[in-house]
Amino acid sequence: MANATKIQAQERTEKGTRAAVRLRCEGLVPANLYGHGQASQMIAVSEDVVNPLIRSGHKLVEITCGGKVETALVREVQWNSVDRVITHVDFMRIDVNERVDVIVPVVLKGTAPGVIGAGVLEQPVHTLHIEASAADVPDSIVIKIDQLQLGQSIHVRDLTDLPSGVTVKAPGDLVIVHIVVPRSQEAPVAEPNAAPVQPELVAKKKKEDEAAK
Repeated sequence: MANATKIQAQERTEKGTRAAVRLRCEGLVPANLYGHGQASQMIAVSEDVVNPLIRSGHKLVEITCGGKVETALVREVQWNSVDRVITHVDFMRIDVNERVDVIVPVVLKGTAPGVIGAGVLEQPVHTLHIEASAADVPDSIVIKIDQLQLGQSIHVRDLTDLPSGVTVKAPGDLVIVHIVVPRSQEAPVAEPNAAPVQPELVAKKKKEDEAAK
């Protein structure tokens, strides 16, 4: 079982933009705790706790609020689009024995030989939708790229060393990362309507020019 991060929260009664602004001025982040057939609870958590929690990617938490301890997952995070400040967090109550659907980040590990050979690494997919035991949700999906050569790709179907019990909910042919030829080195494409110059026409044109002199 993954280690749950223990956090302290406090109940809040006011909602809305003004109430949220007041909380943030006090160094608190508004949050909701919901799920498992219980009423949604409005809470607030110190930004000194929330910021490192979210940036670590850790999802399993134990929330103590009003003398009650509940196990939950970080379900959704809202950010200020300008300065990337966390403005709201949703925590979903869980039973550690159930399976859940979550989205986790993709982390690339190693240096691809194809990049050393002047290729360009492109990563179309930065997060993956997975299903896992609630108690064993990984912080991320780590993909080793130290064997990836120029022109090669890693697809979802290539992820054979996933953590135990984890299933990726994505098509097998989805490209996660690949090494491509730099565009500046790609061969130029011939114009489809350009006709080749025939040698006999060139010779004939040369003779006509000489006769006109």
